Amino acid sequence: MSVIKPICIRDVKLRANLADVVSRMVTLRKAGGARMKGLCPFHNEKTPSFHVDADKGFYKCFGCGKAGDAITFVRETEQLSFSEAVEALGQRFGIPIEYEEGSGGPSAADRTLRQEVFDLHDAAAEHFYQVFKAKDATGEFFRDLWANKRKFPADLADEFKIGGVDATGSGLAALMLRKKFSEEALRRCGLFFIYDDTAITLHSLRPRFRGRLMIPIRDHQGRVCAFTARQTTLTPDDDPAKEAKYVNSPETPIFTKGNLLFNLDRARSNVGEGKPFVMVEGQLDALRCWSVGLKTAIAPQGTSITESQLVLLRRYHTQVECFFDSDSAGQKAALRFLPMALKAGLEIRFLTLAGATKLDPDLLFLESGPERAAEVYRGLVRRSAMAFACEVALPDVAGASAEAKSRAAQTVFEIIAAAESEMTRSQFVADAAAHLRLPIAAAQKDFQNFALRQTRQAAARPAAAEVTASASATSANSANAHTPERDLLHLCLHYQVLGKPISSAVPHDWIDAGHLAGALLNRFLAEFEQNAWPGIDHLDQFDLNPEERALVASLLFDAPVDTGTYKDLGDPRPKAEQAIAQLRSRALEPRLRQIELALANPHADSESDPISLLKERSELHRLLRQPIVLTMAA
Repeated sequence: MSVIKPICIRDVKLRANLADVVSRMVTLRKAGGARMKGLCPFHNEKTPSFHVDADKGFYKCFGCGKAGDAITFVRETEQLSFSEAVEALGQRFGIPIEYEEGSGGPSAADRTLRQEVFDLHDAAAEHFYQVFKAKDATGEFFRDLWANKRKFPADLADEFKIGGVDATGSGLAALMLRKKFSEEALRRCGLFFIYDDTAITLHSLRPRFRGRLMIPIRDHQGRVCAFTARQTTLTPDDDPAKEAKYVNSPETPIFTKGNLLFNLDRARSNVGEGKPFVMVEGQLDALRCWSVGLKTAIAPQGTSITESQLVLLRRYHTQVECFFDSDSAGQKAALRFLPMALKAGLEIRFLTLAGATKLDPDLLFLESGPERAAEVYRGLVRRSAMAFACEVALPDVAGASAEAKSRAAQTVFEIIAAAESEMTRSQFVADAAAHLRLPIAAAQKDFQNFALRQTRQAAARPAAAEVTASASATSANSANAHTPERDLLHLCLHYQVLGKPISSAVPHDWIDAGHLAGALLNRFLAEFEQNAWPGIDHLDQFDLNPEERALVASLLFDAPVDTGTYKDLGDPRPKAEQAIAQLRSRALEPRLRQIELALANPHADSESDPISLLKERSELHRLLRQPIVLTMAA
């Protein structure tokens, strides 16, 4: 197994700017001083509570309690091991990764499947792109399809690494075998059909994509993780999906269709005030939007919108304009999407073109050209969520009966109920009443009854999920509970000069090691006692588990970092002495109460010697009255 040198891990922590690491997933804004904040990537929230201090190199969410450094962030957001996270950061920031002598560094066999499949997709994307660019018949076919038939600019193909694959697979299998990707990666990457369990050979690797235009799909960090393949006249008759116009990669260790959006990696850098996300139906729609200057276009991966995708959007911006087809299927899909969008806290608008029966962003912007695209986009009609929902639920409101309006209102109420804000729901009900031509008071009363029924139905369901959540909350609170051990741990981390005096003043049996802070305090004080404390920049040698790392990061984040002596930031000794006194009282007072009971009832325990009990009581009283005074080293 490859072991990364500790000095290299420290180098990664120092050189990998935490703000840059986090910004790949979270839109950060200034929060005063060196701190920045954004929406937490670990839980769904509407108000930013995720704070990053790049100077200290730590982050903390004050909503869910998650905390850590750059390595922790990459580990938890990308599901990597510690070594994999260090290697990933080294690659991104150009930091050489060195390994302990004899460990040899990672070989192909040592690479994790997930990272290897990412590497494999990078190689495949480059291969398909080179097929597209080749000065041969296949390359000319795809470039003609792209530029003359689809009318896309050539530089867009270069920017997005658009590729092609001929009817036989363009030698992809041979390339992957030459690059020595593992058998497991080849079986699970989704780029091949493999029909038997025997050893993989060139003949057993049958390419999934043949004779198709290849569009790389990237995750929100810009890594190629899958492909969309567009049917062409080169698609062979024996293709299992011959009749399918578009074929996506299957789900793999790095690709889940419902968890990412096409072009989000680029669009997220362009959204902002007055520049909402524009959600279109397909990848080519998004590419057309990008080519004419609409840089916030995104698209789902050929499936219905999912909650995961919307939560991901919400991290970067709250406003989304939906540029969907106006046919019946498109409207119904949008209606299913609305409740999830409201639940995620997104502000939704629907784009329509006056007088158009079918809205196709690709065709619309192709006809307008880049010169008029901005004007056409501004001229689109923007309908609110309620206006759209009411029109879909009841297209002919003028001639509708009271019963039809009531049924439509119930459909719209299901959407409104997904909004978490009471004020938002109230406004939506008023908007819906106006669109459906209902009395506002009656609509509000009906919605209250609808919400009451929902509440009663929810209360009648089993509460297993609530019990689980409660247990999780209890576990989390135990790690964050305010205890004297936590106070002393906090002080030892920020005022390291206190560590040795505290270790001398606190007997081992005074510490409750049954909770996280106590267990860590015990370990750290043992190092101080032996003059072996490595410093907060070298805590990796303790091999902390994720909960311990999170606690340490949280404590380091919550106060100024020690600058060398305890006097620089005020004298912390009184707080330390108070915490030690609390430990002493907790340890000694139960025994004192036992002695008092024994002396008050001498016949209950005939084996106890009253004289010895009186001496012990006197000693305990002396110890409890004795001031705690920490003597600092020079």
